[in-house]
This record gives sequence, C-alpha cells and structure tokens, in this order.
Amino acid sequence: MLPLGQLAKVKLVKGPPNIRTENALLAAYIYVDIRDRDIGGYVADAQKAVRDRVKFPPGYFATWSGQFEYMERAKEKLRVVVPFTILIILVLLYLNFRRISETLIVMLSVPFSLVGGIWLIYLLGYNVSVAVAVGFIALLGVAAETGVVMLIYLDHALNAAKARREERGMGLTLSDLHGAIMEGAVERVRPKMMTVVAIMAGLLPIMWSSGTGSEVMRPIAAPMIGGMISSTVLTLIVIPVIYAVVKGYMIQRETA
Repeated sequence: MLPLGQLAKVKLVKGPPNIRTENALLAAYIYVDIRDRDIGGYVADAQKAVRDRVKFPPGYFATWSGQFEYMERAKEKLRVVVPFTILIILVLLYLNFRRISETLIVMLSVPFSLVGGIWLIYLLGYNVSVAVAVGFIALLGVAAETGVVMLIYLDHALNAAKARREERGMGLTLSDLHGAIMEGAVERVRPKMMTVVAIMAGLLPIMWSSGTGSEVMRPIAAPMIGGMISSTVLTLIVIPVIYAVVKGYMIQRETA
C-alpha cells in the first residue's frame, strides 16, 4: 500500500469535460443559440469573422453543423424540388387546356399570388427558411388551381359569345370579348370567395396555436394565408386582364 501522493500530483485544473472524436480526429464543440435573425445569414457572417480574425494552428479547422447543416441539405433538395414542381404544374395545365396560350396565362400570373405571402412573412418578422419555402410551394399549387377555374369560366363565356356571333354569320369582336370577360369574371366571384374563406378558416387556427410544433407550422401557413389574399386579386383582376390582352391580340390577328 503506497500513498497516492508518492505516485502522482493530484490537483484541480480547467480542461474539457470529456474528449470527443469525429472522423478519427479530436473535436471540440461550440454551441451557439441564434435569435432574431436567420441561421444562414448568421453563419455567413460568423464564417467571415472566423476567417478574417482567427488563425488556426496547423492541423486545426472549423466546420459548421447543427441546424445550419440540415438547412444546407434541405436547400440542395429544394433546388431540385421547386423547378420540378413548377414543371409539373406547367405540364398539368397544358394537359388540361391543350393550348399553350391558356397555360402561359396561368403561369405568367401565378407569381403575382406570391406577393401577399411575401408581405405577410415580412410583417410577421419571419426569416426565410425551409418551412417558408414549403408554404410557398403549396401556395403555387393553390394559385394555379384557382387560375384554372377562372380561365374555365372565361372560356365558357367567350365560347357562348362566339356561338351567338356565328349564328348571325358574324365574327367575334373586341366588344364581345370584353363582355364575355365581364360575364365570366362575375360568375367566378362567389366560388373564389368560398375557396378563400375555406382555406383561411383552416389555416388561421395554425397561426394562433402555441403548442409543440407550432413554430414550424406557422411559417408554413403564413405564406398561404397572405398569398390567398393576393390570389383573390390575381384571379378576379389580373387573369382577366391578361386573358383580354392575349385573346384580343388573337382576334385582331384573325380579322386582319
């Protein structure tokens, strides 16, 4: 039996609570809690500060992990998912109308519906995130759907006006086009408002929730709620205007 003091010096010193390794390399973790700004912007600023002010000894390097790493992976997937989603919408629109003109009318007007979502995200102070991107993707589909319904009403009204003109042996005029657009747009007011009210009634409780998971669901619902407001203006005003321009050009070209 030997006293421990004869074999070693025992004293309290500051050091790591444990030794961690990653990829067969010693690793030390620094935890950062981010508030009131987006993760991507903070990490970009932090990376620049570390690069400019910190000089690592040979063999040392820093990596950025956690939610930032997950966000980068999600962004890589979104770079594929978003264009693919737009392509699917374009194909489905063409299969529905069988004409490129109506397809382009909806596709050119759909970005207007994003305005309301962007404004609401700004007013609520939400940062751009994967959840917000998912909300905008869902909004694209809803805006395209309501645009399709509006075009169907406009086409029906225009075909009816064209049929009446053909019975008289006359061609379609711009005044007939404007009258058909007014008739079709008025018929769309009630179903459009019913669609908006139904979607808003389903999404507003999410914005008021405060339980587990609400911090994820609110950024998804916010773009859709704001987008439905601008989508109402899109469907009732913007699409009829674009429809009038396109169809008016086609009528003038036929009569020329």
